[in-house]
Amino acid sequence: METTNWKGILESLLFAAGDEGLSIKQMMAVLEVEEEKTIELIHTLKEEYENDPDRGITLVEIANTYQLATKKENADYLKRLVEAPGSSTLSQAALETLAIVSYKQPITRLEIEEIRGVKTERPLQTLMAKGLIKEAGRAGGAGRAILYGTTKEFLDYFGLKDLSELPPLSQDIDEENDLDEADLFFEKFKESMETNE
Repeated sequence: METTNWKGILESLLFAAGDEGLSIKQMMAVLEVEEEKTIELIHTLKEEYENDPDRGITLVEIANTYQLATKKENADYLKRLVEAPGSSTLSQAALETLAIVSYKQPITRLEIEEIRGVKTERPLQTLMAKGLIKEAGRAGGAGRAILYGTTKEFLDYFGLKDLSELPPLSQDIDEENDLDEADLFFEKFKESMETNE
């Protein structure tokens, strides 16, 4: 009879959850196991990451959620990756995400995805790694989703003194039509990117 690889499943769930992380209740619901078993799995996985010097990731607890993160001792290499030639250009997806964050901040990942109509986890990770956006607190209510906002590096990258210098949006935009508004963001930022290259 096959035994369930609980640790492997939990690791997959945490990876898929990304920077939103998972609460113990969420893990219990998906794994369909008791709280005691879930906590035991979390501690076992965390210990394995911490005690194995060959692992590049660890398990961290932030605001009652658990998420995978890179180990601090690898920070210099991650910095080199971000600063490496060829990593300076933003993809269209990252540019779109950055535009939405800059005009709508603070904003959650789900709100960004509602505007873009597609998943936004990878573009958010790219923008965080490049230092263009940061965590700007937590939303109220259930789940306490991470809020994103722009950084000083964002202002430097686009040559702005502050957010008031962002290209103005058309006054004719219907506030409810976020997709049309987003299209405007993308065009403006594409122009800014080309000017700054």
